[in-house]
Amino acid sequence: MSQNHTVACNADATDTTIVERFFLTYRGVRLPLQLTEELAPEALRHRNTWFRALYDAQGRMQRCEKHVYGAIELLHEYRWTADGRLHEAVITEGDEAPRALILTPA
Repeated sequence: MSQNHTVACNADATDTTIVERFFLTYRGVRLPLQLTEELAPEALRHRNTWFRALYDAQGRMQRCEKHVYGAIELLHEYRWTADGRLHEAVITEGDEAPRALILTPA
């Protein structure tokens, strides 16, 4: 398992800690993506394809990027309800327009 990169910002007394992690692949078809085979940041220079994920302080994935030869080929941005359910996924593939999927009522 790799070492996580953490950034903390508390401008308004809320915990906005973001944890950055890297992965080789994912499994399944449900949202959010279930990333597997965690990579250390230094291992990325030896990879052509990998995933970068950002997690909030509650461990919920906020953003997931699939990097292919230095470009972001797939992007998922997730929004969560106050009680921790996935509310919305905005998915962008390559140069296509983003698609928003509403999964639960706000």
